[in-house]
Amino acid sequence: MTAQQERIIQTATKLFLKNGVKSVTIDRIVKELHTSKRTVYKFFPDKTALLKACLAVYHEKVKAENEQMIEEADNAIAAMGKLLHHIIRRANMVNPNFFNDILHYYPGLLNESYRKTGNFAHQNLADLAAWGIKDGVFVKDIDVEVTAKTVLIMLKLLKDTNQFPLEKFSKERLTFGILIPYLKGLCTQKGLEILQMEEELFRVTI
Repeated sequence: MTAQQERIIQTATKLFLKNGVKSVTIDRIVKELHTSKRTVYKFFPDKTALLKACLAVYHEKVKAENEQMIEEADNAIAAMGKLLHHIIRRANMVNPNFFNDILHYYPGLLNESYRKTGNFAHQNLADLAAWGIKDGVFVKDIDVEVTAKTVLIMLKLLKDTNQFPLEKFSKERLTFGILIPYLKGLCTQKGLEILQMEEELFRVTI
């Protein structure tokens, strides 16, 4: 990838995340770049191609950040707490229209990009479940795949402002009402003790 391509993708991604996808035209991207349409179309034949490139870079960045946090954590529960903070913080920095526009106007594109990065969020959670079992933090008979999918769904619920309006449901309330009870059900006695010690990691107040 050339420096010019990187600059186009970086600028377009910034605009998409801030304003949503529908409202950001190629003209607006060109204006922000102080360049010409010809330069953009040299690398990306249309907005869909540019959006695909932006999603690929975005997902790779998120994947790398997740992996770094997991690597730096002392145990699977601490890693989950750190990931939770990161997910909520990132969600608060992104215009909800970014994902909504992609789902509505570019059906399948989001899932396609996610698959190309190895379904990393699901894999991260499956790895954490396996790590927890190995360390005696989670009970041995849990289904790693089901656990990963369930936690993913719960994390999406934490961001669902239609079901849980922000003025009534704080992130901390949702975390301790949805995620923590589920985690407790996975834990051994050792895990419960760690969860109690790491509880502050799950106090998401953003």
